[in-house]
Amino acid sequence: MRLTQFWTAVTDEFGAAHGRTLVHDLVLGDLGDLTAEEALAKGVDIRATWIALCRAAGVPEARWHGVGQPPPAR
Repeated sequence: MRLTQFWTAVTDEFGAAHGRTLVHDLVLGDLGDLTAEEALAKGVDIRATWIALCRAAGVPEARWHGVGQPPPAR
């Protein structure tokens, strides 16, 4: 996942304003109590950050690959 894909996924799932707020403010226990913004700044894997954000925000697992996107091939 690239950073542009992360921000597209955030906007698609949460909306632009609410998504920015979550990335800035929501503490992600899966990432050692960092916010997504802090995690990205520290170089945490972008996809891992996205998954942690989804988990913390209660996004159904079926949408962790992005709203309206097919699941990635395994």
